[in-house]
Amino acid sequence: MELTTLIPQFGGLLWTLLAFVVALSVIVAIHEYGHYIVGKWSGIFPEVFSLGFGPVLFSRTDSYGTKWQFALLPFGGYVKFRGDANESGGRDAEALEGLSDEERRSTMAGAPLWARTATVAAGPLFNFALSIVIFTSVFMFRGVVSEPLTVGELRTLPAHQELQIGDEIVAIAGKAPPAFDDPVAYEAFMKALPQDEVLTYTVARDGRQIEVEGPYVYPPIATQIAPRSAAGDAGLEPGDVILSIDGTPIHAFDQLKQRVEGSEGATLALEIWRNGEVLEKDLTPRRVDEPQPDNSFKTFYRIGIVGGILFEPATETPGFGEALWSGVRQVGDIMQGSLSGLWHMVTGAISTCNLSGPIGIAETSGDMASQGTASFIWFIAVLSTAVGLLNLFPVPVLDGGHLVFYAYEAVSGRPPSDRALQVLMSIGLTVVLGLMVFALSNDLFCP
Repeated sequence: MELTTLIPQFGGLLWTLLAFVVALSVIVAIHEYGHYIVGKWSGIFPEVFSLGFGPVLFSRTDSYGTKWQFALLPFGGYVKFRGDANESGGRDAEALEGLSDEERRSTMAGAPLWARTATVAAGPLFNFALSIVIFTSVFMFRGVVSEPLTVGELRTLPAHQELQIGDEIVAIAGKAPPAFDDPVAYEAFMKALPQDEVLTYTVARDGRQIEVEGPYVYPPIATQIAPRSAAGDAGLEPGDVILSIDGTPIHAFDQLKQRVEGSEGATLALEIWRNGEVLEKDLTPRRVDEPQPDNSFKTFYRIGIVGGILFEPATETPGFGEALWSGVRQVGDIMQGSLSGLWHMVTGAISTCNLSGPIGIAETSGDMASQGTASFIWFIAVLSTAVGLLNLFPVPVLDGGHLVFYAYEAVSGRPPSDRALQVLMSIGLTVVLGLMVFALSNDLFCP
């Protein structure tokens, strides 16, 4: 094999690793800063704030006495408080023996229960806060679809198009469109439209209503490519238009969807239009477990193409309160979907291959970064929510496990014994490592 054939693969690997390290570093930094700042506010002294593990590459000590450092292995981080045995926590009995009452109060072991609880809980909560800030900012930046539905930007399509930017859509095929933010009514409206290659659009333009012709409102165009999908692996790009499947011409996204879902995983031959050039791509749909409105899951065949209407709707900036609430709901939806998916995997309702490990997350990081800054930032918010939720699981060595210990202490009036903590932490570490190995095996062996 010639060296030149490895350059694109090597470059892609570097891009994937870089995107993964950046995403993980941001999320870990926010998580650990939550522990750090709340611990500091509550009187617990943070000795070390580290991004990464292993040999220290750079460090400095601030005026408060905390050592800030970057370490060689950028796959995590930690805050070490006074009296901790190591970066994973735990009491350093020898160090605690020589401390005065005031110094002992500044350790995790000697701090009151409320301070320890707040410090531990702050990590996941800061992850959720980061996600809410990002989602809110995105909703403010992108805006919401204005009413009435107005053409903001026309997509490039291989079809005759008489719509113009600024046209207000009064009716499509004689039917008035519902509010764009009403998904149920909009879906019913789309299903009621004739699936003709050319439709008549009634638009308000320059103060009068006119009728113009245009392509089917939901053409088979890829507005986004899902990461780690059949379409992505086959080299499809946003903006590609599918002209035919196995030689049969199509003009509606629903036609593409029906052919993919009915393929039973058989390879499809797609004819693609891209910027005036016609390409041929073969790809094999993959089984995907998707959540349903009743919180169940259903298996479909998918190729990983996200569609859209034939134009970008004009938008308007929402109020801050509306955007903030949308951001909070987005975090809640991710948490609910994650818990539902995990439960369905445990019960065997869906495949355990839905659980990704570090390789899968790294590949997704690279894919999202390749689709643009906005997509990558959105992915960071999604991953931050997932990391915060995972850390709240009641497993020793995770934040949630420590919170369970504190709850026990609050009820019983005393903390668990050192022996019990050692045993439980060993069990928790085994569970976490086992889960990591299982997820890694999914990355390597799942289709």
